[in-house]
Amino acid sequence: MFQNEIGCNPVEAHGKIPTQNVIAVIPARYNSTRLEGKLLLPLAGKPLILRTVEQAKKAENVSRVVVATDDERICRVVEESGNEAIMTSSSHQSGSDRIAELAEQLPSGSIVVNVQGDEPLIPPTTIEKAVEMILEDIDVDVATTCEKISEPKDVLSPDVVKVVTYANGFALYFSRLAIPYPRQAVMNYGDLKTALEIETTLLSNFRKHTGLYAYRREFLLRYTAMPQTILEKIEMLEQMRVLENGGRIKVVEVKESSIGVDTKDDFERVREILETV
Repeated sequence: MFQNEIGCNPVEAHGKIPTQNVIAVIPARYNSTRLEGKLLLPLAGKPLILRTVEQAKKAENVSRVVVATDDERICRVVEESGNEAIMTSSSHQSGSDRIAELAEQLPSGSIVVNVQGDEPLIPPTTIEKAVEMILEDIDVDVATTCEKISEPKDVLSPDVVKVVTYANGFALYFSRLAIPYPRQAVMNYGDLKTALEIETTLLSNFRKHTGLYAYRREFLLRYTAMPQTILEKIEMLEQMRVLENGGRIKVVEVKESSIGVDTKDDFERVREILETV
């Protein structure tokens, strides 16, 4: 058993074999710039955060699911539902820092999965594939997921992070811009938007990074202790810190997509889906 200094309840570590001790940690903040208190908004009768917890618990290769939060309201809701929550520092700048605080107390060799709290529809198979990737390949420091892009607007949107990989599936670069850039097609049609609309096969070159990570515990602790890097600051993507420091991120493509709840429109879209199930 271990107790966080400012914890809600003790959290028990499971798994006799460390490499099989896979813990999904859901970092959860109350404040949100575009949709305040979104994690506690009701979705088909349950707070959004509990919908995310339920999906994570369906992943067959996850031992436990823990919500890491700095908000007593979120902690209370999760615990009263019979799930695990732990209070963490309010000074963390990112979700990775928040899960690292919990990871410090986990057994050596654990796999820590960062599941975003605002993903109430995340497919359990997406989590499973990331975990499988890191368990099967000792060269993987971090495993993450991507999916095909099917709409030109997603290629053009800086809110949709794109990823390109080496032939062996390890991440080469992440960007908010369109990568790889189809230079010849843009020259032919005048601009990227027109090129994507006319030459629709170009879309097959783009992959959306879906933001789920599975870390080796020891690498997570090293990574979150590193200072921010130049490309991380430029792109505003913390995974660039891993690449700039020589870390290896394996990217696995998944077929099922999810919807992150960032805005009121996202919330209504997810609510409609859940209410029709």
